[in-house]
Amino acid sequence: MTAHFALAGLGLVILVLAGDALVRGAVNLSLRLGISALIVSLTIVAFGTSAPELLVSIQAVLLDAGGLALGNVVGSNIANILLVLGLPALISGLDPSVSDTRKNYVFMICASLVFIVLAFFGPFVWWHGVILLVVFLLILGDQIRHAIVAHAPDDAPAAEPDDLEGADPSMPSWKIAVYLGLGLIGLPLGADLLIDSATHIARAYGVSEAVIGLTLVALGTSLPELATSVMAALRRHADVALGNVIGSNIFNLVFIFGVAPWFGAVPVAIEFLRFDLWVMLAASLALAPFVFLRWRMGRAVGLLFAALYIGYVSFLLQ
Repeated sequence: MTAHFALAGLGLVILVLAGDALVRGAVNLSLRLGISALIVSLTIVAFGTSAPELLVSIQAVLLDAGGLALGNVVGSNIANILLVLGLPALISGLDPSVSDTRKNYVFMICASLVFIVLAFFGPFVWWHGVILLVVFLLILGDQIRHAIVAHAPDDAPAAEPDDLEGADPSMPSWKIAVYLGLGLIGLPLGADLLIDSATHIARAYGVSEAVIGLTLVALGTSLPELATSVMAALRRHADVALGNVIGSNIFNLVFIFGVAPWFGAVPVAIEFLRFDLWVMLAASLALAPFVFLRWRMGRAVGLLFAALYIGYVSFLLQ
């Protein structure tokens, strides 16, 4: 059993490194092809940072572990709010007033409600994916339109190539190819290791694949966001974490589960309909006063969020 935990950890490490490599390669290739930094920041970077979760979900569906795929998405959204925001708030506090996330927050709540309604018409199949992808394209289109309007030629540029994650204008072509190759090879390899090991762990401990997805896999795929937010908090620059979490949660719901059902049906266990989906929605709604009233997320809020997450995971594993 120790070997399976080790392989699961190795799979997570490979996913993180491969996802970073893919982002670096794709960003620099896009800029080399003349795609604007604005469009790259809204599309290529967002897709690349969600690639680990996407590959994990697809691999789980292909290996007939659909409960793990659904648990990954729902559990990641819960972890993003309660843990990825809770720990930075506990360390240094978060000030939501530095950026306006109201529209994106409304998008996240709408995406959550659409996702929950579709779950009651489960299992997730191709037509669920079509609906979620349409929602995703509408949100993405609005984001691109808003960014272009907000950063018209008279304004300062929206994003310079040097400001993009992983961008290096002097990167040679061979290095771009290496990054792309490592990402494209490493992501499915890491996903396969993680899903196979997680499935064995679930069977050995007599818990469902859904619970493993909601806990081990969800927390693992949220580690990059958690590490980034904690490091930013230590440097007193964690105020953008709220916007990043909202964007990540939207991607998880309407993009990842817009694609995953095309690879096979994803069953919806009754426990999700009775409990986990509502925990996800409640966690999302808990952000409302911080988004609309701009309340500061102090250490007390961070402690509460972290305690709620620990309590949720403990409940699942008991």
